[in-house]
Amino acid sequence: MADLVFCEPTELYNILNQASKLSRLTEPNYLCLLDVRPKREYDEGHLITALRVKKKKNQYLIPESVDLECVKYCVVYDSNTNNLDLHMRDICLKEDDEDGDADGEHQKCSHIQEFLPGPAVEFGQFLTDFTRQPVNVLKGGYEFFSGMYHFLRTQKIIWMPQELDEIQPYPIEIIPGRVFLGDFRQANDPKIHKDLKIKAHVNISMESTPFFVDDPDRLLHVQIEDVPEAALLPYFRRICHFMEIHLYLGSIILVFSTRGISRSSAALVAFLMHNKEATLKRSWAHVKKCKANMRPNRGLVTQLSEWEKTILGDYITDISEPIY
Repeated sequence: MADLVFCEPTELYNILNQASKLSRLTEPNYLCLLDVRPKREYDEGHLITALRVKKKKNQYLIPESVDLECVKYCVVYDSNTNNLDLHMRDICLKEDDEDGDADGEHQKCSHIQEFLPGPAVEFGQFLTDFTRQPVNVLKGGYEFFSGMYHFLRTQKIIWMPQELDEIQPYPIEIIPGRVFLGDFRQANDPKIHKDLKIKAHVNISMESTPFFVDDPDRLLHVQIEDVPEAALLPYFRRICHFMEIHLYLGSIILVFSTRGISRSSAALVAFLMHNKEATLKRSWAHVKKCKANMRPNRGLVTQLSEWEKTILGDYITDISEPIY
């Protein structure tokens, strides 16, 4: 039996936006996102690619198109579940009236209170018998998630393979609501800037974007090539200082490079080491948890090790062993 765990909204956001050349939502066994709200609410709006869970004779039905044993992520959500514990519901018990009439017209209702799991928890517990990976219950449910990421709502029910291929992922969220990691395409997309409310750029590529041109207060452009011998270490302190100022001001920052895999990932690892006074290994693990295909080149790994010594006074992470 698999475990039942909570999934924070930022975790689901990042799951939905993982990509290589295409969105990972194109992979049939990557994500099973299940909506246990009533049909009316589902039809009004649901999360992208979510399947509605149906009931028959008060029993949940698993969608036929899903092979739960092979799914990497199984996420269930209802309207607003906030914990995995039981919560109180008001139950109406219908009773016959004094004449014994049970046709429904002369029944009276007495109310009792009973502790029951929420719909997402109830269905999630049911699913743990069928999955190998943990079943995730979305914390805050649809209401909270859609309030944070309204642009991931849809009324679309059936997705053709070509439509999944055309999905354009959003930047990955490294610090919830504050710092995002993206690529050059995302950095040039006005819709992404509007949806995420991006107010500052850290551009670690040779290319330029049309945003924040001639505004050094909101644009830090570090022009280095994507090669192992490129020197990013001399810029780490400046990057950290720029980002800390914008976090203090409440700005939302997009850090990006051409593909968003090597140079920008290294910059964010360096920032977390500085900001949290954390080891290279711990900071790396956080960025990799958010963006699964992050992979700074070997030259940048060596420079991050030097940065660790600068920040913490010693080489703590053993980079002779793979930390990927």
